[in-house]
Amino acid sequence: MPDLALVWYAILAAMLAAYVVLDGFDFGAGMLHLLVARDDAERRQVLAAIGPYWDGNEVWLLASGGVLFAAFPRVLAAGLSGFYFAIFLVLWALILRGISIELRSHLDDRLWRGFSDAVFALASLLLAVLFGVALGNLLRGVPLDGEGWFALPLFTDWTAGPPVGTLDWYTLLVAVFATLVLAGHGANFLIWKCDGAVAERARRLGRRAWLAVAVLWPVVTWATVRVNPAMREHFVARPFAWLLAAAAIAGLAAVFAGERNERALVSFLGSSSVIGGLLAATAACLFPVMLQASAGGPSIDAQAANAGAAGLRTALGWWLLGAPLAVGYFALLFRIHRGKVSVV
Repeated sequence: MPDLALVWYAILAAMLAAYVVLDGFDFGAGMLHLLVARDDAERRQVLAAIGPYWDGNEVWLLASGGVLFAAFPRVLAAGLSGFYFAIFLVLWALILRGISIELRSHLDDRLWRGFSDAVFALASLLLAVLFGVALGNLLRGVPLDGEGWFALPLFTDWTAGPPVGTLDWYTLLVAVFATLVLAGHGANFLIWKCDGAVAERARRLGRRAWLAVAVLWPVVTWATVRVNPAMREHFVARPFAWLLAAAAIAGLAAVFAGERNERALVSFLGSSSVIGGLLAATAACLFPVMLQASAGGPSIDAQAANAGAAGLRTALGWWLLGAPLAVGYFALLFRIHRGKVSVV
């Protein structure tokens, strides 16, 4: 009988990675679209590129929340309580993105469309930063008390040691890195789906973003080992994490190879591998911890915080029915909308 807590931990990690890969490209396209698109026709081209996907991509975030509710309710409860303010910021940013896309063309007015475009870009950028800060907090640790609850001020003394706040040098470093990765991922998507001036500008911006990622990656790795030394020990002891890290490094090589050979799909698949490999390797190094204690207290781990064997078995049966349908839907979606977008 497999370890059901491990199975569900792997399912959660895979679903979160899928969310970041899929919603990440439209976050990146959103934060770049004011730079790659100079007039209304070009901006509509960017929106047409992400239009079939953006709302469906967010389903993976909701589904990941459902996995936490079904398999790890204690983690969900503690996370919702501790990250209360940040979660509301994420929700508002998601709402603003949706409103700006849907209502942009309701008024044939240059000022209205310009305002909608600015909101779309700002909300996309804010989401990348917020998710990066959240990841940084999970890697560094949060101030869990003896009962498994925590509260975070916005910042304390900007160090990554106790007492910690939501923002410090490490969480901001991770946020900058995450923003650059998603910007590069979004640029690769636009190169793949668009043509003309939009694709060319996206190519230039994407090249700069990925060069910055390549420079910053070792720095973020060093910083992560510094704030969470157990990550290095687990990486050394878990060969599966080596394979996942190798997939991320190979993805970065594919990004540059695709850009050099003008093979846009290779670059997009490469950036997807960077994101998926990094997140999966991180999850492999964290297991079984799900909420790390920052002050040396007891962390919340998958073995102690799961819903119990009976609940995990029942939920797994439903997940095995629903997951193939979701994957099939997205495969069909990408097939239907294959090729470059056109704007009338």
